[in-house]
Amino acid sequence: MFRTRREGVLDLYQLVCAALLFASPFLFAFSHAKSGTDDIISALLVGASSLAALVVFREWEELINLVLGLWILASPWVLHFQVPAATHINVGVGLVITYMAALELWLIHYNTPEHFPS
Repeated sequence: MFRTRREGVLDLYQLVCAALLFASPFLFAFSHAKSGTDDIISALLVGASSLAALVVFREWEELINLVLGLWILASPWVLHFQVPAATHINVGVGLVITYMAALELWLIHYNTPEHFPS
C-alpha cells in the first residue's frame, strides 16, 4: 500500500507536526478562540495532505503543504490572535512545515543523480 520514497520521511514529520498543531488548542486551553479553530482546521488539512503524499505521492500535495505552512506562519497576524501561546506554536509549526515542504520539493527536483557528475 505504501510506496517508499527517500523523501517520504518528511511527509511523516509533517504529519507529526499536524498532530501537534491539532492538539495544541486543547493542551494550552485556547480551543474556544478563533486561533484554536484555525489550528484545528489547518492541522486537519496538513494531515490529510501528508497522508495522501505517503500513500500516493503527487507533487501538488507538497505545494499544498507549503502554502498551508505559510498560512500557519502568518495566521497569528492575519487573524489577530489574542493568545500568546497560539502565536508561538503557529510560528514554530508553520516554519517547520514550510521548511519540510520546501525541502521535499527541492529534493524531488534538484537532488537527483543526473544533477551530480560522477
